[in-house]
Amino acid sequence: MGIAVSNWRLARTVSLTGELGVVSGTAIDSVLARRLQSGDSEGDMRRALAAFPNPAIAERILKKYFLEDGKADDQPYRPIPKLTLDQKDESTELLIVASFCEVWLAKEGHRGSVGINFLEKIQMATVPSILGAILANVDYIIMGAGLPREIPSVIKALAVGESASVKLEVKDATREYRSEITPTDFVDAALFPRTAPKFLAIISSDVLASYLSRDESSKPDGFVIEGPTAGGHNAPPRGQLKIDEDGEPIYGDRDAPNLSKIRELGLPYWLAGGYATPAAVQRAIELGAEGIQAGTIFALAQESGFAEEIRAEILTSLRQNEMKVKTDVYASPTGFPIKILQLVGTAGQNEIFDSREKLCDLGYLRTPVELADGRMAYRCSSEPEEKFLQKGGTEVEITGRKCLCNGLMANIGLGQHRITGYDEPALVTLGSDLSGAQELLKSHPAGWSAKDAVTYLLGN
Repeated sequence: MGIAVSNWRLARTVSLTGELGVVSGTAIDSVLARRLQSGDSEGDMRRALAAFPNPAIAERILKKYFLEDGKADDQPYRPIPKLTLDQKDESTELLIVASFCEVWLAKEGHRGSVGINFLEKIQMATVPSILGAILANVDYIIMGAGLPREIPSVIKALAVGESASVKLEVKDATREYRSEITPTDFVDAALFPRTAPKFLAIISSDVLASYLSRDESSKPDGFVIEGPTAGGHNAPPRGQLKIDEDGEPIYGDRDAPNLSKIRELGLPYWLAGGYATPAAVQRAIELGAEGIQAGTIFALAQESGFAEEIRAEILTSLRQNEMKVKTDVYASPTGFPIKILQLVGTAGQNEIFDSREKLCDLGYLRTPVELADGRMAYRCSSEPEEKFLQKGGTEVEITGRKCLCNGLMANIGLGQHRITGYDEPALVTLGSDLSGAQELLKSHPAGWSAKDAVTYLLGN
């Protein structure tokens, strides 16, 4: 869920109920760096850093980013290195450690299962982030927004301390580019768990499920099957794109996965998007699913990473029946449709986003591009238009794009303050099926906990 909305506290609480709690692995290096610069008031980040198996690396990160009294409100966060094809050790270390810390905290003090969710589109962070999660004994690795065909092999190699790599998508490439890591460059070989975590691929079609299951090297341990009402990024409709009068994509019968064909593959699956009620959970089980994945009702739970003022505004909007979640075809630089809450005062409103100082300083959704002279450039369709076009981008790619990275960081109270005095606005993503959240609000008018949400879903 976004950036650290599904944080370690939320995942830990869910895990303690006996269900699978999942942390978000997106931009987790920036999350750790900014939590440390905010003072780490409860000492959680420092406690997790102290558990990292290479103390020297943890100490370097602590020394660079930790501010005991926290940064001043009128000062910007210190930037971290952007992702590149040939990352320096400093960047790789931060990715490994940040992923480790989030999973370690979610698993601290209990034996429940914890997973971590990654976006396949953020390829330059994938291998180090998976390594960090494995070092913290993560139970499940989950990935969507792309075609994760190499991930099962990567997980198996890293679990035993062997080198692993993934192919990187580079525009106009004249050769193959890969992101590779040798785990023993960072931690001792004896520290690896040897037992690989399970891998679940997030898909939206039986065609993709069949493709991934063809070969052992790409075969996951199961699937999360997301429908078009699921929050965050969605698969685009199949066939020619059609838009309704509100500017949202129209999904049809072709977009519904054939569950019978998926069942034939013999792998477990969970259903997501429109299954966050007790009746829907029962329906999922009847359809052969192991269970369901729910996001929105947990994103609004008290333990989630949403800043309190953001959560309060969302719940107020829900109470007043004024919530509108739009599936925006153009907003995400990934090219996937994304669901954005049209919340007053946030970048979900075009007038708020249009007043934003346009820049790209986090850069998680940048695409590597090989230029004609062999040099490498990185472009994001949400960066300043002039820079994007200079690097070979087109006007069509720019239309309607929004900066997800900065908006999602602002959701969790870690938004950047600019030296010009400008604060990055939040950009809230939720699922469009609000029935479960509306029912929970009736029984918990002041808000609910993650445990309340689990109890509600299980019908007891």
